[in-house]
Amino acid sequence: MTQLSEAPPRTRAQISERTLRKDPWWRTPAVVAALLTIWVLYATVRVFTGHWYWVPAYHYLTPFYSPCVSGECVPGSSSLGQWIPALPPVIPYAFVSLPFVLGFRLSCYYYRGAYYKAFWRAPTACAVREPHASYSGETRLPLILHNLHRFFFYVVVLISILNTWDMVQAFRGKDGSFGIGLGSLIMLVNVVLLWGYTLSCHSCRHITGGRLKNFSSHPVRYWIWTKISRLNQRHMQLAWTTLGTLMLTDLYIMLVASGAFSDPRIFN
Repeated sequence: MTQLSEAPPRTRAQISERTLRKDPWWRTPAVVAALLTIWVLYATVRVFTGHWYWVPAYHYLTPFYSPCVSGECVPGSSSLGQWIPALPPVIPYAFVSLPFVLGFRLSCYYYRGAYYKAFWRAPTACAVREPHASYSGETRLPLILHNLHRFFFYVVVLISILNTWDMVQAFRGKDGSFGIGLGSLIMLVNVVLLWGYTLSCHSCRHITGGRLKNFSSHPVRYWIWTKISRLNQRHMQLAWTTLGTLMLTDLYIMLVASGAFSDPRIFN
């Protein structure tokens, strides 16, 4: 009778040299770290500024302040109403949405791979010695929180609907009727790409058809799954592009709201 031997415990790859690579392997992690740091610093400053987030003439509301539910929000910017009279400066006006958006991005499969290499360095690159002696995977804090990604997805879908409503409101002129400005188009592009990033999420692909055992019995869900799978191939590009469009949208609205320049109007 054959007796099965126990599998040896898993350990880190032992590399005596700092790296076996001859190419500039450090370049991509360094660029990713720089870009993410710049974006986080910009977003943090803007979220806590409390000014220049709303253009009343054309109903432009930056995504960083949507929904604006604080009693300190300027008139007209609170599409869902003002839930509490005021907030201390350490709490952003859009406190009901920002934690979920942040959680969704942080637990995203692509971003995890990106900042693991850039900041966590687990691993930095193939054939590069790791600085960590051990690795517990995503079974302990804080990495275990990544398992909440699919739940963040459900909330972010609702937030995307709200962003879509904000974009629709931006297609108005000073008289309240239909109008188009440069800001309207910027917000439109941003919302379309945000939907692309959200729907290309791996959790969305799993929800639409990942649990099905027989596609032939579910033709509609199979069709949706194939479309989501095709969009999922662009998830990395959409992850970076939406960071750029979010910053651009916020920066544009901030400049118009502060009076730096006027919104160029195409119609009304």
